[in-house]
Amino acid sequence: MSTMKKHREGSLPNLIIIGAVKCGTTSMHYYLGLHPQISMSREKEPNFFIRELNWDKGIEWYKSNFTGKARIHGESSARYTNYPFSRGVPERMYSVVPEAKLIYILRDPIERIISDYIQKYSDGLENRRIEDVLKDLNMTNRYLSRSMYYLQLSQYLEYFPNSSILIITSEEMYHQRRLTLEKIFRFLNIDETFYSEQFLKIKHRSTEKRRKDRIGLFLKWLSETDIAKTFSADLRRNIGRILYLPFSTRIERPVLNNELKEKLVEYLKDDTNRLREYTGLDFKDWCV
Repeated sequence: MSTMKKHREGSLPNLIIIGAVKCGTTSMHYYLGLHPQISMSREKEPNFFIRELNWDKGIEWYKSNFTGKARIHGESSARYTNYPFSRGVPERMYSVVPEAKLIYILRDPIERIISDYIQKYSDGLENRRIEDVLKDLNMTNRYLSRSMYYLQLSQYLEYFPNSSILIITSEEMYHQRRLTLEKIFRFLNIDETFYSEQFLKIKHRSTEKRRKDRIGLFLKWLSETDIAKTFSADLRRNIGRILYLPFSTRIERPVLNNELKEKLVEYLKDDTNRLREYTGLDFKDWCV
């Protein structure tokens, strides 16, 4: 019996959302978990296949993230597409779950960069202006490499067949959510007619991000402890919105000047065109 057809408890996943960062993986994780034939990991980002993070915790720890009986068990770790900073992820993934199906969610590469910057600025992981962040356009810049989607995808194509990887965009998920989810359900060979009113929800809007002060960052650290994780991510997120408010300030979405935007388009153009060639999609809503 194939991996996709087994009913398992405390076993390995047969679905992995591999990114990209700030492309809607949180919402997708939530939507898929609503389907009666899918059980998504309780914690969204196990990050198991990243050696620097949780690989050393071992297979049994990874299995513990997947409970209950369902046709599909899945997880979402957006940092699985963070080459060259996290190397060997596809190889490790293939060694453990070679039959897994992968979903790669993309969005306009420059919009993704801006959203990534806002997230890091909100969490105190970035203190520079976005113009300084993008001063050096090369592969040592994580903001850029994460938006080089074909570069990231090509790492997986060395191990997984084309038929095991579904590429969708956050734009189609936003504007055609029901059709996009039907496409995903067909890809997973489960009931594609399932629908929930909860599909109308959107998680982690960048417009809700606020810059946390020291107390806000301490509260965020508390929310990520093992004790806090006994509560659901949704509950922690909703409580966080209330607790962080007095210890944070509103973030103005940065606007790139034309010169910088043109440089980004030129830098990302070759990778994006290779993605177009591979997928046969035109990504007409993107600025690259």
